[in-house]
Amino acid sequence: MAQTLALAGLRGPAPQGPPEVSASGEVTVPGGPVTSAPTDPWAYDNERPAHLAELPPFRIDCALVTNADYAAFVTRTAIATVTSGVPRAGSGARRNERTGRSFGILAAPPNAPVQHVSFHEAEAYARWVGKRLLTEPEWEKAAKTVAAELEHMTGAVWQWTSSFFDGYPGFSAFPYAEYSEVFFGDEYRVLRGGSWLSDPLVARPTFRNWDLPQRRQIFSGLRCARDG
Repeated sequence: MAQTLALAGLRGPAPQGPPEVSASGEVTVPGGPVTSAPTDPWAYDNERPAHLAELPPFRIDCALVTNADYAAFVTRTAIATVTSGVPRAGSGARRNERTGRSFGILAAPPNAPVQHVSFHEAEAYARWVGKRLLTEPEWEKAAKTVAAELEHMTGAVWQWTSSFFDGYPGFSAFPYAEYSEVFFGDEYRVLRGGSWLSDPLVARPTFRNWDLPQRRQIFSGLRCARDG
């Protein structure tokens, strides 16, 4: 919608898009405990209570996966289902068959982080490069211990994790049961880090977003990891 408004020349700030990716390489996150304890007084129930997780060492990519990276994956694996958020050869226009109106297609900057990918697509990409997605505790530990060495750990795209959305030990619903609890189980996957359109408050290390694994309308991307 933001893209269409910009192409139509309507007044208002033009969407800036996610930042450019320039980092490369990996960082080792040492094994050991990570404590998840929200410090924001308005933290949601699914961020609470404070709890401890013990993790083995692992390696995490310094950079998010870019449009160019993902385009190579799509091209070489011929995944026909991937449509939005994928780099295109150039700008153009398509026509809505029902309304007859045209809408624009913008080329995706090759060095910007890929966005609008589903969990399944993110997982497939990570497997294709011989890596994997981070778990929730791994993402949080990296954000708390080696964030200075990682580019765009927050505020660029939501990053899929391999973890299912569930309550932490000792979970208590707040402010009402339907906020989080009805989504717990093995249907929804967790995303972390916020996007370029998110309020900075939700980019805090403990904030948990979640969505169905087939969804790609959200500003979601990925960062890869592997065992250390």
